[in-house]
Amino acid sequence: MNITGNTIFIPGATSGIGLALALRFQAKGNTVIIGGRRAALLDELAQRHGFDTVQLDTADAASITAAAREVLATHPSLNVVIAMAGIMRAEDWHSPAGFLASAEQTVTTNLLGPIRLFAAFVEHLQAQADATFVTVSSGLAHTPLRVTPSYNATKAAIHMLTESLRLQLSDTSVKLLELVPPAVATELMPGQSENPIAMPLDAYVDEVMQLIEAQPDTHEILVERVGFLRFAEVRGDYDQVVAAVNSTDRHAASA
Repeated sequence: MNITGNTIFIPGATSGIGLALALRFQAKGNTVIIGGRRAALLDELAQRHGFDTVQLDTADAASITAAAREVLATHPSLNVVIAMAGIMRAEDWHSPAGFLASAEQTVTTNLLGPIRLFAAFVEHLQAQADATFVTVSSGLAHTPLRVTPSYNATKAAIHMLTESLRLQLSDTSVKLLELVPPAVATELMPGQSENPIAMPLDAYVDEVMQLIEAQPDTHEILVERVGFLRFAEVRGDYDQVVAAVNSTDRHAASA
């Protein structure tokens, strides 16, 4: 993916990693459109930063379809979509009351959301000379955190989906790029922004941008810190890494 000269749509960019990426890409000379559920917040960000905005709920199929239609009508040169929106919740799978509603919402947002976004934009992206669809998985796709089973599972699915789509679309102009965050100091879960183990947001996004610029043809964006989780099985210390990640309930490895 080129670091500049793109027209980029980022659903889920009203806070956290999504907003930080939107600002970095804008500063690099890209046109950035951000999406989110809260109209007032979108208006505020548009006034403050000059973003174009579109309201959408990535858990709602009709909302994604409508937002895609709006984005493509106003930005026909769109060539990058970053499927940023996601949720992460602690669950207790000892009884349905502890997990079922959360699991269904997590699958809808974290897995069906990117699938529906891909469906909404893939034909347009194939018509572009150089296009990228960016998925967001997690270090927890490779090393599970005990308290977030559905999140771990959806991110593992996103990883394999990205790998598979890269193979299928190898005969097109569309590249698949997977962003694999470690724990980052955001509000993805309560208290995560204050977690001393989480990587500072600015440091994370700075390293992401450096990697994209240095390795425009890479398949995965892996900051140094996420390697502990990403390659545990490859290194042969998977059991030890799982034990370390789950030795605390502070969600130290969340992303």
